[in-house]
Amino acid sequence: MRRISRITVAGAATASLALALSACGGTSTSSSSSSESKGDKGLAIAYDVGGRGDQSFNDAAFAGLEKARKEFGYKTRDIEPTDGETDADKEQRLVSLAKQGYNPVIGVGYAYAAAVKGAAEKYPDTTFGIVDDATVEAENVADLVFSEEEASYLAGVAAAETTKTNVVGFVGGVDIPLIHKFRAGFEQGVKDTDPKVKVISQFLTQTAEEGGFSSPDKGKSAAEGQIEKKADVVYAAAGLSGQGVIEAAAANKVWAIGVDSDQYKQEALAKYKDSILTSAMKDVAKAVYNLAKSVEDGKPATGIVKGDLKTGEVSLSNSNPKFADDAELQEAIETAKEKIVSGEIKVKSS
Repeated sequence: MRRISRITVAGAATASLALALSACGGTSTSSSSSSESKGDKGLAIAYDVGGRGDQSFNDAAFAGLEKARKEFGYKTRDIEPTDGETDADKEQRLVSLAKQGYNPVIGVGYAYAAAVKGAAEKYPDTTFGIVDDATVEAENVADLVFSEEEASYLAGVAAAETTKTNVVGFVGGVDIPLIHKFRAGFEQGVKDTDPKVKVISQFLTQTAEEGGFSSPDKGKSAAEGQIEKKADVVYAAAGLSGQGVIEAAAANKVWAIGVDSDQYKQEALAKYKDSILTSAMKDVAKAVYNLAKSVEDGKPATGIVKGDLKTGEVSLSNSNPKFADDAELQEAIETAKEKIVSGEIKVKSS
């Protein structure tokens, strides 16, 4: 039986780490020259589709890497994906990082499953991590997963309590089980709060290769279509494509709900922030950092490392004062949260 590890983190960490998120792209980065002089290498991450600068999923992973670099004073590395790459390309990227001495090495996104499995077999003394996938079973692999449906349920409560038209929207980046979790939780939260509210759901693409997570124009077009159908709150679980959803919401003076990171605080989205009601966050930053810390402490985490509402690793952001100061809305969300944590509410994941 494989060992199951659980790392508990504070939900508030994402808000603080968000300050470290970068809005720029680039191929890779490493530590400053002062820490490079130590000669030791630590955490390395390989990005998912969209890369750094998505103001969401990948940027959260980068924030975790930056926190580890500053705290442990070692050299880090982060590498962008390439268009049309194969599993073999991904595996070679991870193998190269392990060969250079980086430890741990994390694949950011479910698409790295086969690559992490292959690389972990070749380098059994290196700890590997994969975000959003629980299928890789190995003694030196940590599966960093989250109960996204629980935060999405709370987003659904917020949407149902906020809508004036009784129509809300969901935009998913790619039609895959991971994004089904976001949709299922959101739809359940809406319906449990107010059965009269209609949810319009749409996936941008069938595969990631078609740009579902990396095309703001697709997100904007989908949101505009939902807004034309009277949606006045639109929730996006679409990576970089979600920026287009937020842009469309701002242009049409309706609410957007962000995802993964606290998008109200994202510098690249500052001009739209007054239209971002809240964000359904999962603390990828803390999960990445905690895996690095476990290696640094000589007790590498392996197995399934899961974050949920109970442990504080998924949550709703409170950065928008209009959201945070709405006592009735906050009471509804807190009540729903308590029922989920106690088990009274069972949130669907599909």
